[in-house]
Amino acid sequence: MTILVTGGAGFIGANFLYWELREHPEDRLVCVDALTYAGNLRSLEKAMKAENFRFVKADICDRKAIFDLFEEEKPDIVVNFAAETHVDRSVENPGVFLQTNILGTQTLMDACRRYGTKRFHQVATDEVYGDLPLDRPDLFFTEETPIHASSPYSASKAGADLLVMAYARTFGLPVSITRCSNNYGPYQFPEKLIPLMISRAMSDQPLPVYGTGENVRDWLYVDDHCAAIDLVMRKGREGEVYNVGGHNERTNLEVVKTILRALDKPESLITFVKDRPGHDRRYAIDPEKIHRELGWLPQTAFDQGIQATIRWYLDNKGWWEEILAGDYQQYYQRMYGNR
Repeated sequence: MTILVTGGAGFIGANFLYWELREHPEDRLVCVDALTYAGNLRSLEKAMKAENFRFVKADICDRKAIFDLFEEEKPDIVVNFAAETHVDRSVENPGVFLQTNILGTQTLMDACRRYGTKRFHQVATDEVYGDLPLDRPDLFFTEETPIHASSPYSASKAGADLLVMAYARTFGLPVSITRCSNNYGPYQFPEKLIPLMISRAMSDQPLPVYGTGENVRDWLYVDDHCAAIDLVMRKGREGEVYNVGGHNERTNLEVVKTILRALDKPESLITFVKDRPGHDRRYAIDPEKIHRELGWLPQTAFDQGIQATIRWYLDNKGWWEEILAGDYQQYYQRMYGNR
């Protein structure tokens, strides 16, 4: 099969491409990425060496570029990771989130319709459900939980999900959606909580923690997420939403203290800062449906996954130091600008 993966130079997309190359070497993989600030071609250096891998620099909102690519590749499956994802950035500039996350998704689905793609898979987020109260640990998000977005980011992702389901009902497009909890692992952009805290702790810089650090997230190691997406896009029922969660709930403060202990750094580095507007209190997913229908369960406990993640950032300082210095965005031009 030919699988077209959008946003593949980002965190989860890059890990997914490596998962597919490892688990399904018989398939052809076409990666599309606009290489905006969060896309890093260095993350795909090893994938570039594979004969069954192709990289294309394009924006999913560029209809001509996307339709030309579909005409050439005629993908069997499209997996859409391409999205603006950082909540703080969505508060500052909501418009770009609506453009990429909703209209870009529409462009991809229009191309899928024209070229007969067998499955369009939308990679979504549990943030579309809003949040849960801290004093009700018995409550979890299920696929039937009403959408109740809290930020421009989550609203844009919710809008994309609704559009995907509308295309399935109106046009008969074969679709599926996964809504996942917070991911962590290699290649995550340093603005996100875990890599931000690792990089700053290694440099003995203050670690900014919103509010009192009591907000709770359900953490999932990225390879477990990739395995879930692979199962759903190949074997999941058309027109269905599958929640993907790790049952690894931690407060933000617990996560930061775990990182400090692993790096043998003092907790005095923690600095509490003014909370984010509309900051969701708790996310927690019930993944019973994907387990019941497809047999998926997370394989990586948080204590195991966080240690592996910290080791990766220790072993790959050049990757994230280049990002912090801003030099990584020149890599594509240096490598491919004259070709």
